[in-house]
Amino acid sequence: MTLADERIDRLHALARQAAREGDADRARECVRLARRVAERNRRPLPRTFRRFTCDACDGYLLPGRNCRVRTQDGHVVITCDCGTQARYPYG
Repeated sequence: MTLADERIDRLHALARQAAREGDADRARECVRLARRVAERNRRPLPRTFRRFTCDACDGYLLPGRNCRVRTQDGHVVITCDCGTQARYPYG
């Protein structure tokens, strides 16, 4: 595990903690920093990180708080409060 991967994991944990405490701006900043670290080091973001962040507003998604999760025809549809939808297959 490289230093960049460790920093991305730490920023993911900080974003999750900030979102649970209700500090959306701090969570958004952690998400942006983690994406920038990944881009600069040419590392992919972990799947769990990608699934819990909004691509449009960089918000950390917590189901029931700032996003809606629905299943539809073999897909999970996650709708952020900003209106952006993400679809992931399951099954």
